[in-house]
Amino acid sequence: MTEALRIVFAGTPEFAAEHLKALLGTSHRIVAVYTQPDRPAGRGQKLMPSPVKQLALEHDIPVYQPQTLRDADAQAELASLQADLMVVVAYGLILPQVVLDTPRLGCINSHASLLPRWRGAAPIQRAIEAGDSESGVTVMQMEAGLDTGPMLLKTHTPISAEDTGGSLHDRLASLGPAAVIEAIAGLAAGTLKGEVQNDALATYAHKLNKEQAQLDWSRPAVELELLIRAFNPWPICQSSLNGAALKVHAAKLGEGSGKPGEILAASKEGLTVACGSGALLLTRLQLPGGKALNFADLYNSRRDQFAIGTVLA
Repeated sequence: MTEALRIVFAGTPEFAAEHLKALLGTSHRIVAVYTQPDRPAGRGQKLMPSPVKQLALEHDIPVYQPQTLRDADAQAELASLQADLMVVVAYGLILPQVVLDTPRLGCINSHASLLPRWRGAAPIQRAIEAGDSESGVTVMQMEAGLDTGPMLLKTHTPISAEDTGGSLHDRLASLGPAAVIEAIAGLAAGTLKGEVQNDALATYAHKLNKEQAQLDWSRPAVELELLIRAFNPWPICQSSLNGAALKVHAAKLGEGSGKPGEILAASKEGLTVACGSGALLLTRLQLPGGKALNFADLYNSRRDQFAIGTVLA
């Protein structure tokens, strides 16, 4: 039977909350949760607790939200918890060496990539954008570098031609918790040893932003199709139609050629747009002030907006 450990959990988004939920179902004791300070959200910009904080409060777990873990007071507070292990999942704060050394068994991290392939902020989306055939979760022993620590355990999943950033995120969020629980058992028993990463195989997964979501129709269709899937559900790729924003939620490779951005055909199957090489069939779009719709629904009511020869900016 696995030794019951005193665990401090550090994480912020829904991906992390799935891990915390799984740990709450084990014999381990979650003595505290660390998460990012509440952030403004929604139209009213009210301060909203993170998904991890919400879950912790539901289970009466003490919550700590320091702006940094680099000051002595925050470090002393953590040390007073006398944790055996710290489990970190998409926390968002840098852990200095003194923090990494505080728990008896150190700190482990669940990272949504088959390390060392993608290190950094957006490994799920960058894997799809790059056309990777598989992804997974790596549980690693943390060290001071960014996602550079020894790998303890990996779990794999193929990336399908239909996967989006959202679908792959959800699949990895369901695979990661079991891997963490298995890794904790190995650490507690002293049977799990880390494998050093090959830095030469590492790529940095840059954070997503809306500027990167602007569709450049001079690029090949195959690249844009991957980008559209990777950036769904956020930030959603977009272009411009007759001076108005046009968000592209889904697309697949189409047929035809023409000036980049030129509408080649429109039917209930989708909107065919020429790219630098090849063409894309846009199948789900969103006009300003509206919701995302299958192109068939837009075509029925807005056919005149999608005239052949119109060029998307």
